[in-house]
Amino acid sequence: MQAYANPASRLPEVVKNLLIINGLMLLLKIAMGTDGLGRSVLDNWLGLHVIGSPDFKPWQVLTHMFLHAGPGSGPGWYWHIVSNMFALWMFGGPIENVMGSKRFLNYYLLCGLGAAALQMSVSYAETRSQAAELEAVGVTTAEVKEIVAASHISPDEADQVMNRIIREHPGSGTQVQAMFWNYAGVMVGASGAIFGILIAFGMLFPNVELMLLFLPIPIKAKYFVALYGLWELFAGVRQQTGDNVAHYAHLGGLIFGFFLIRYWKRRGVFGGGGWR
Repeated sequence: MQAYANPASRLPEVVKNLLIINGLMLLLKIAMGTDGLGRSVLDNWLGLHVIGSPDFKPWQVLTHMFLHAGPGSGPGWYWHIVSNMFALWMFGGPIENVMGSKRFLNYYLLCGLGAAALQMSVSYAETRSQAAELEAVGVTTAEVKEIVAASHISPDEADQVMNRIIREHPGSGTQVQAMFWNYAGVMVGASGAIFGILIAFGMLFPNVELMLLFLPIPIKAKYFVALYGLWELFAGVRQQTGDNVAHYAHLGGLIFGFFLIRYWKRRGVFGGGGWR
């Protein structure tokens, strides 16, 4: 995707500082390394864990958006932060210039919180549904708690716990594994806030034409954002095996940003003018 030409000659302060903070947090994450179970120490503290996880802390709904995947997260881990920061640089500048720095920062953080809220709600609903399905095949409440605890012990010990439960309750394997990974996972990344930036750009600069690298034809911002949002909805509902992207967090940022921009426009925050 080609960069949109920022009319300001200087990178706005909030965008610049967000780029710096995210870069520094990645360096800190690498420096702090992993714990005895091979998990990132910083992710354990600041990454967003599902409600009910032994590692869940309230502040994680905010801090997770300043962390990204690091070494050990799989090949190409660096594209996580590169793609998010590239989008922040490309779209964030024009949005900050329109909103002003204070409002832009509030908007960015609120979209990140909205993204976390939707993803947490979906994850919590999934874990409750998984627990109900497990109990339907005879898995006890105590055994469900064992699965939750197994997500935060050594892999060998976790395998022993899950294999025992699966042996004792035929037909429970899929849900045992699904619940385990729901609790073992941690959400990190600025993507929810970035999707808020994307919807803001699509609403405030709807007719600006973007050029996609993988599809070298111009497309208006409003159509690009709409298509991207539909793709995220499809991917979230599909839940393809091995997909570790928090699609509902992306949708949360889009949805929250959409209603916030509409509210501000109705109140004349942007001067009642149009954007082209």
